[in-house]
Amino acid sequence: MRYIQLIFSPTGGTKKVADGITKHWDSAVETIDLSDGEADFSQHVFQAEDRVLIAMPSYGGRVPAVAVERLHKVQGNSAKCTLVCVYGNRAYEDTLAEMEDAARESGFDVVAAVSAVAEHSIMHQYAAGRPDASDLSRLETFAGQIKEKMDSSQDTGKIHIPGNRPYKKSGGAGLVPKAAKDCINCGLCAKQCPVKAINPANIKSTDSKKCISCMRCVTQCPHHARKVNGALVSAASLAIKKACSVRKECEIFI
Repeated sequence: MRYIQLIFSPTGGTKKVADGITKHWDSAVETIDLSDGEADFSQHVFQAEDRVLIAMPSYGGRVPAVAVERLHKVQGNSAKCTLVCVYGNRAYEDTLAEMEDAARESGFDVVAAVSAVAEHSIMHQYAAGRPDASDLSRLETFAGQIKEKMDSSQDTGKIHIPGNRPYKKSGGAGLVPKAAKDCINCGLCAKQCPVKAINPANIKSTDSKKCISCMRCVTQCPHHARKVNGALVSAASLAIKKACSVRKECEIFI
């Protein structure tokens, strides 16, 4: 039996949540990085006795399309899995439903789902510092419930996971980071980009059609030389201010 987490976490928030669950499973946990744009995910084949956690962020109430594409390449083979969607305290809408469909299509047996909050990857004033101590305490409780169910020999049955089908329309990448004057052309942003939207031969060139606004290039740049348009961020912040004003808590569906 193996314990594995498949994580799409460009800026680290989703991984913090996933680790907040799996570290309480009292077993060594292997991590597969779904945000690695150079990896061959078709090589990952699971067995029915494996225990898997799939964690992805919610972008505008949907799963990043590239994360679903990569999940579809692995072979679940009826391994029991838990879904975790992470959002910036606005709403996760159809994210878990989309994740459930993708996981089942890949052959996983979905036994539980969790929604959790992490600091917004663009507008950091929303959910700042989360997951915090209260979140991590709840995730620890969830970890025990999930492990008990995954290890049960009883039929797990179908769980109710919120969301709509068809899913809400996904939005485009409205906030595309650009290279600032401090850029030294080190190429790290191009290497780390999950969708290879940055031209390694011309770091200041970003393909806006490929960019998913994940902000990995911004967080990874050692010189803080990748930035998004401040006016656009301010406008986006104002648009979701009301929805983000009330603290949302972690939820479990089991």
